[in-house]
Formats: sequence, structure tokens, C-alpha cells
Amino acid sequence: MQRTGVLLVNLGTPDSQSPQDVKKYLTQFLTDGRVIDIPWFKRQILVRGIIVPKRYKESAKNYARIWTENGSPLLHYGNRAQKLLQDKLGEQFQVELGMRYQNPSIESALQKLEGCHELIIVPLFPQYASATTGSMHQEVMRVISQWTTIPEIQFINSYPTHAKMIEAFACRGKEHPVEQYDHVIFSFHGLPEKHLRKADRNNHCLNQKNCCATLSEKNQLCYSAQCHATGQAIANQLNLPQEGYTICYQSRLGKDPWIKPYASDVLDTLAKEGKKKVLVFSPAFVCDCLETIDEIGNEYRQEFLSKGGESLDLVEGLNDHPLWIEALYDLVSHNRTPAFC
Repeated sequence: MQRTGVLLVNLGTPDSQSPQDVKKYLTQFLTDGRVIDIPWFKRQILVRGIIVPKRYKESAKNYARIWTENGSPLLHYGNRAQKLLQDKLGEQFQVELGMRYQNPSIESALQKLEGCHELIIVPLFPQYASATTGSMHQEVMRVISQWTTIPEIQFINSYPTHAKMIEAFACRGKEHPVEQYDHVIFSFHGLPEKHLRKADRNNHCLNQKNCCATLSEKNQLCYSAQCHATGQAIANQLNLPQEGYTICYQSRLGKDPWIKPYASDVLDTLAKEGKKKVLVFSPAFVCDCLETIDEIGNEYRQEFLSKGGESLDLVEGLNDHPLWIEALYDLVSHNRTPAFC
């Protein structure tokens, strides 16, 4: 029986919380030319000589705070999603999980799918960015280009407003009494502004104010515009008024300007305005991970409380929520090419 191969891809996680495994992960991640887009030699010196030596021990402590008896939450929920999607799709499909950095690698996952007559590649990050989806697609093509027989391949680019995914995020939000919060934040992973400018082939950013506020044909592959579309869609599902929520960005690295507003600045403003209770979504991540559990759930909570806030609660990621599995099923089903008889 011919099978359709489905590759679910997430960014990655260290093999353990040990400093050496975290160092290995950070080095592979940050030496990717799509993540830090400077010449190769300068990138190696910057990452291997400065960034990683300064950060890996502290990062290992952060990973230790989120590590569970199942290991990395991102890998655990990735495996759960892979199994649940496999069960839902049935024996005509073979579903595998790969990580762009570390294990299980994209290459090892694709080796298991090499006999499939077609492949569907699904990024586990809804908004397109060169540093995430683009890098993943590049690695998939590198591996498959070495095969003798290359099957039909469907690359899913992005799905920032996919109906089932938005419904799943809204359901997670409804696990909290939203009306009891003074403000809702949609915090997305940040990117350097220059990444957006490089992707702006229509000069949309130069010719229009608030260029990311509305997703359109001219900025359809803009990461920030897709983030706004995701946040707005979830807010609409929850009937949040426009003044009741803010879209912002977290996880800055380096001195270059990143997409604004920064999450820290938003929390500072909310505290000064007398807002006491804040609810935070992180819809760039479908699986809970360091950036959600620790950066938002620990660091940002302490930051907000230190400025006079009373509570900052994190909405759980989609993880293995049934509606998220339905969303993945829908993405795969609508991108399947007809099988040969």
C-alpha cells in the first residue's frame, strides 16, 4: 500500500537540561544563517566565541526549571501530536516528527518516510518567518535532494488564521475567566526588524503606516502581519474589544532593533496605567516550551508583579488539545495530492 508521508517539524530542544547539551543546541541554532544573517565567518566568531559561552550555563538553568519527568515539554507534546495525528489519519499515512535543531532531526525523520509516494511538510509554527519556516524548508530540501527518487512534496507555508487552530487557542483562553482580567496580551516571538525589511519585496513597509496591522496580498508573507492576523482572530473569537488587548513581541537577542512593541515595555505601560491582572497568550508557539513556561510564566510574571501588578497568567499552549489535532488533520487533508492507483 502506498502511503502519504507527513513530517511535523518544530524548532528544536536540547537533548537534556545539562549545560553541554544546551550548549550544543544553542550553537546549532544560532549558527544557522537564516537565524543570524551575517557572513559565515563573523557568525561563527559571534556565536561560538561570544553569545553561546556567555549564555549556555544560564540557559541550562532555565531549561532545568521547565524539564519534566517526560523530558522537554516541546518534544513530549510534539510526540503526542504525532501519535494522535497518526491515529486520526489512519494507515494510509505515516506521520513522523522532526526538529530543525537537535533530535529527532529532520534528516532522521525523513529517512523513515523515504518510501512514501508523497510527502506533506507541516511546520509547527503558524506564522511564516525565514528564520523558522524558511530554515526548515531549506533543510528538508537539502536532505531530499540527495535521494535517488524524489516524491511529490507539499510544503505548508503558514496558517496564521486557520479556523480550527484559532478555535483551539480560544478554547485554551476560555479555560481562564477572561472577563476577570484587566488586559490580554498576545506575545509573539520577536525577530530583528531587518528580517521583515528583507522579506518586503513590495516595499509595503515604506509606503504605508501601521503596515503590519492588516494582512493583505502585499504583505501576506510578513511575519509581523501574520502575527497581527493571529492575535486579532483569537481576540474576535473571545469578543475582546480592540482596547482590551495588545499584540507584542518577546525574546530579543542582541543590540539590533527588533519588532515592536516589546513585551517588557507593554507590561511596564500596563502597570503604570494601574492594570492589575493580565492574561498572556503566546500564539507563535503551539507547544509549550522555554519561551512560554519560563520566559512568560516566570520572568514576565515576576517583572509585572515587581511593578505593582497582582497576577500574570499564561494561557496553556495547544500541545495535544483535540482541536489542535483536528487543525493538523485539516491542514494535511487539504494539501494531499491524489494517490496513484
